[in-house]
Amino acid sequence: MDDFYQESETVEFKRSTAQLENALKAVCAFLNHKGGTVYFGISDKNKVIGQDVSDSTLKMISQKIRQKIKPEVSPGINVLESEGKKIIEVKISKGTNKPYYLGGIAYKRAGTESFVIAPDELEKIILDKKKRHWDSQICNSATLDDIDEKIVRWFLKEAKNKRSLNISVDAPIDEVLMRLKLLNNGKLTNAAVLLFAKVPQNYFIQSEVKCIRFRGTDITGPMVDMKVIESNIIEQVTDAEKFIFNHISLSSWIEDWKMQRQEKWEYSPKAIREALANAIAHRDYSSASKIQVRIFDDRMEFWNPGELQEPLTLPDLKKTHKSIPENPHIARTFFWIKYVEEVGTGTNKMVRWNMDLGLAEPEYEQITGDFVVTFWKSKLTDEYLCSLNLNERQREAMSYLKEHGKITKKEYMSLTKISKTAAFKDISSLLDCKLIRGIGGGRSACYVLQERSQKDRKKTEKRPKKMKRHHIFNSQP
Repeated sequence: MDDFYQESETVEFKRSTAQLENALKAVCAFLNHKGGTVYFGISDKNKVIGQDVSDSTLKMISQKIRQKIKPEVSPGINVLESEGKKIIEVKISKGTNKPYYLGGIAYKRAGTESFVIAPDELEKIILDKKKRHWDSQICNSATLDDIDEKIVRWFLKEAKNKRSLNISVDAPIDEVLMRLKLLNNGKLTNAAVLLFAKVPQNYFIQSEVKCIRFRGTDITGPMVDMKVIESNIIEQVTDAEKFIFNHISLSSWIEDWKMQRQEKWEYSPKAIREALANAIAHRDYSSASKIQVRIFDDRMEFWNPGELQEPLTLPDLKKTHKSIPENPHIARTFFWIKYVEEVGTGTNKMVRWNMDLGLAEPEYEQITGDFVVTFWKSKLTDEYLCSLNLNERQREAMSYLKEHGKITKKEYMSLTKISKTAAFKDISSLLDCKLIRGIGGGRSACYVLQERSQKDRKKTEKRPKKMKRHHIFNSQP
């Protein structure tokens, strides 16, 4: 019995796995304390009596712990032998996401017993948790061997070029991570693993981006393409971008007196990059859900697990507001390579970039635990324009605007071969129909496309119900 010592605040003995339900209290208590070990096959009098062991037995223990303890944990399970008898060892590390609950109750360890945590103590644990960010917590099982040196060197070169980061490109990896504040007591943080590990999903399976292209305007439509992006979160931004640009349209044309071909995407590339970087940097990584990018015939959606950080509200996102990152260490690392700005301007910029293309403002929503950003494709279709009974000159001008993005009064007159008075009348009619809007003044004055408001769209279009849209992929591993 010297191999196992005595029951203590970090050791629990059970005669067999028939006592597994009771042993789960000890597992929960160890997670909320210093960690510990449960042994099956040893009596409470410290006598080795042995335990029948099979693959199904070991699997059952692991599944029960994962199912019953929340937040979910993965135990270390080993089969030992003492006095010629088999014993199952279940090792539980100190929890990094306290408090942990068994059936909605949090337990702690004191001596050889597992007790329910008192309400006032539980409240203190929860308050302490709120002060600590998930990305700064230690990833106990990860080591420096997990770090991909290639992506670290790329990051250092990019950060030096973009923001003059003062860390040598040839600095030792542990020094780099220490100076980026991605080491905690010499151990890798969750942020370090997500940013620079060779395979972050070995530790955080939820840290994926799922990209889907649907045919039609509903998630019940067929999937044209789907890709699950499993890589470090820096590369996820560019990999998800590639998928998106493979599934949206690019128009091109030649302008008089210009040698180069002019091009225009149907969505703003800057807004796409901003939405992706924000989703990856600011998501709730303690959630089992994954980031999703959903592309439909009429819109694009970015589903990001997590709630807005208090005191931010949805209306604040289109006003001047401060940055309150969910993962400050990830956000800071993204800042160095200009993926984010850390000043709370990203949501405002997405509004401006979409409107600069004549598109509607992005839609920001909070839907059953996810923050959702929606970009709408242009709704100024030929069918809609025909319904407005525009004259031939106005239809020609709208085609010109779709290609060139803007038009001046002088250009309108030249294009349609009409007088200043007639041009003024045509343009006024387009303004009244809210098809265009004026920008600038004096000689720089011009007109750009103006999309119908979301309110107008929802009157004429049947959009999928939000609750229905949410669960289609989040239930998949």
